[in-house]
Amino acid sequence: MVKIYLPSQGAEEWRRLLADPAKHWREGYSAMCLAKCWENAIGLPPEIARLLTSVGPSAELLVALPEHKVPLPGSNRGDSQNDLFALARAGDHTVAVTIEGKVDEPFDQPLGLWLANASNGKRKRLAFICDLLGLTQPLPERIRYQLLHRTASAVIEARRFKTDAAAMIVHSFSSTRRWFEDYAAFVALFAATAEPDQLVCVRPEGAPPLYVGWASGEIHDHKTLKAMDTRP
Repeated sequence: MVKIYLPSQGAEEWRRLLADPAKHWREGYSAMCLAKCWENAIGLPPEIARLLTSVGPSAELLVALPEHKVPLPGSNRGDSQNDLFALARAGDHTVAVTIEGKVDEPFDQPLGLWLANASNGKRKRLAFICDLLGLTQPLPERIRYQLLHRTASAVIEARRFKTDAAAMIVHSFSSTRRWFEDYAAFVALFAATAEPDQLVCVRPEGAPPLYVGWASGEIHDHKTLKAMDTRP
């Protein structure tokens, strides 16, 4: 894969990067909401900037890469395709941030389903992620696998870019904060408590320190929409 990235000319350019541009690019769904929000912000969206002030003052965006793929060991689907990867500066600290956009879509499969008849590759990948995040198996079956590998991506990229901290942030556009309970269950794995619109350091002694957060974006009414997030 060529590692040359061109400046964006608008939200529509994000569409071609999707795993399924026809299916995933729809008004009111996470891919389009995230693209429009970040493009309109011309920098960090204010709700993201507020969270990153937990790391340091005056948070600013350095670079953002939509649909950023991070290789993981095991399984035939070798990459975690993050909705957005950003390098940000907060005071004297640089932060590697993976962003998971959400409206009504769930966080993919719970571990109990993802591990059903699991291959050796899947088990190898989960062991790698748990070791990276300092988690002990077995994990509760209700934990959403997507949150695990998105957070692992943040740590991997933080080490690759040698940033001062890593962060995984759920950027939600749901008026009811749908699926927050799944995020909270994930945060509880680290003996921490999740709160909306807060960034919590779940591994302060990690290398690098790891943060997770839930940011509330511009609210939309999606009562008639169907959950359809099937991206890897």
